[in-house]
Amino acid sequence: MKQARGFTLVELMITVAIVGVLVSLAVPVKETLVKREQERELRAALREIRAGLDAYKRAVDEGKVKVNVGDSGYPKSLDDLVSGVENISSPDHRKIYFLRRLPSDPMNADASLPASRSWGRRSYASSSEEPRDEADVFDVYSMATGRGINGITYRNW
Repeated sequence: MKQARGFTLVELMITVAIVGVLVSLAVPVKETLVKREQERELRAALREIRAGLDAYKRAVDEGKVKVNVGDSGYPKSLDDLVSGVENISSPDHRKIYFLRRLPSDPMNADASLPASRSWGRRSYASSSEEPRDEADVFDVYSMATGRGINGITYRNW
């Protein structure tokens, strides 16, 4: 008598169950990794824009950028960081550029928005608790809802 080859139904069911358990464990891990990568990009973008804003203010304080009396010394828009401003202290008045490109908010769901409109903007005259977009750009924040893995809302990063 020949012995049958192959797997029994019980063996196949156990294998399917094991694979199902492994997949159910892998999906949350993948979601966490994707979220962590977006948060890393958000942190880097905020750091880059804030460094550009600080460099602009430093250039104003050093007398390289013309400002009107009563202005805060911060740029009127985020686009000024990329398009550059005239260096009034140099003989040829070359432009000073503070960013090569403006990063978009990686948490923003609307990819069609230009990078400068993907961020919330806070003027120098407004408080951090209730930021308002007025005459200048003192700081930026993410307009995404939700909390980061660290428990802090993205808006407060």
